[in-house]
Amino acid sequence: MSDLRHTRVEPFPITERATAAELVERMAGASFQARQLGQAAGIWSRMIADPEATIFLGVAGALVPAGMRPVLTYLIEHRMVDCVVSTGANLFHDLYETLGRPHWQHPSQTDDVALGRLRFNRFYDVLAPETDFSAVEEFVVRFIRTLDTDRPYTTREFFALLGEALSAASKEDGILTAAARRGVPVYSAAIGDSMYGLALANARVRFGHDVQFDIIRDVLETTHLVTNAGKSAVVYLGGGTPKNFIQQAAAAAYTMGREGPGHSYGVQITMDQPQWGGLSGCTFEEAQSWRKIAPEAEFVTVNVEVTVALPLIVSALAEAHADTIAARTPPAFSFEGVGAALSAQADLSRR
Repeated sequence: MSDLRHTRVEPFPITERATAAELVERMAGASFQARQLGQAAGIWSRMIADPEATIFLGVAGALVPAGMRPVLTYLIEHRMVDCVVSTGANLFHDLYETLGRPHWQHPSQTDDVALGRLRFNRFYDVLAPETDFSAVEEFVVRFIRTLDTDRPYTTREFFALLGEALSAASKEDGILTAAARRGVPVYSAAIGDSMYGLALANARVRFGHDVQFDIIRDVLETTHLVTNAGKSAVVYLGGGTPKNFIQQAAAAAYTMGREGPGHSYGVQITMDQPQWGGLSGCTFEEAQSWRKIAPEAEFVTVNVEVTVALPLIVSALAEAHADTIAARTPPAFSFEGVGAALSAQADLSRR
C-alpha cells in the first residue's frame, strides 16, 4: 500500500488581529467543514481568475432579511458573479431594504399569535412590520403599472427595469440597483411565489393592468449564457429553485442537441443533506450523472449555514484577491435572437 501521508493537518493557530483572508487560509489547513470552507474560497478565487469563466450565483433562503444584502451587492458590484438566479422573496426584501425599510432582530422564542395581532411577520429571529411590507408592495404595483401589457417580459427584463426605477428612489444600494448598473442579469424562475406575485396580482385585480411573463425565454437565455461561455461556474447559497434553474441550463445544452461539458467549477453552501433525495442537498457528484457538472470540474460543498460561511469567504476573497477581482474582465451578454441562435446550434449538431 502506498504511503497516504501526503498533506498533514495544520492545527489552527490563534494570533491577534488576524484578517478574514488569514482565518480562511488557516481553516483550509484544518479538516471537516473548516477545510471545506477554505477550499470553497480557493475554488471561487480560481473562477474569478479564469478568463473563460461565467459565474452563476443561486440565492435561496431568507438571506436578505438575515443581513446578507450588502454581501450579495458586493459580489455584483465587483463582478465576482456574472448572473444571479434568486427566489423572488430575496429580491423583494432587497427592494424593501433599499427603500430604507429595516428588518429587526427579535427572540426566536416568542408569542407568534401576539405578533400576528400586532401585524409583525417573523423569520426565525427577524421581524418585519406588515405596514412596511404593504408600502413596499405599493411601490412595486406603481412600477408594474408603467410596464406594457401588449407583450410578455422575461424576469431578467422585469428586474432590470425595476432596478433602474429603484435607483431613483433608493436610500442605499442593493442587489437590484447594483445589477442594473453593472449589467448583471437577474432571474427569478418562480416569481409568482413571492411578494412580486402578490403585487402582480394586485395590479391586475385593482387596476386591470395585466403584465405577462415569458418564463420559457428565461430558460432559453440562461441556456444561451451557458452554451456560449468558455466555461461556466456555479455558486449555490442554499438550494431550491435557483439551484435547479442554473443546473438545468447545463442539462438543456445536450437536450437541445449540443453536447455540453457541464459546469466547470462549483461551490455549494448548504445545510441540507443528500439522503432525503431533494435537490437542495444534492451533491455535485450526483449532478455529474445528469451531466450538469463536468467530469473534471473543481467543486466543494460546505455544510455550514450560509450566514456564517458567506461573509467569511467573500471577505477573504476581497482581501486576498483584490487585484485579481479588479483586473477581471466580465463577460458581455447579448440577448438578441437567443431563440434563433439556439435553434441554429441545434441544427448544426444534428447534421
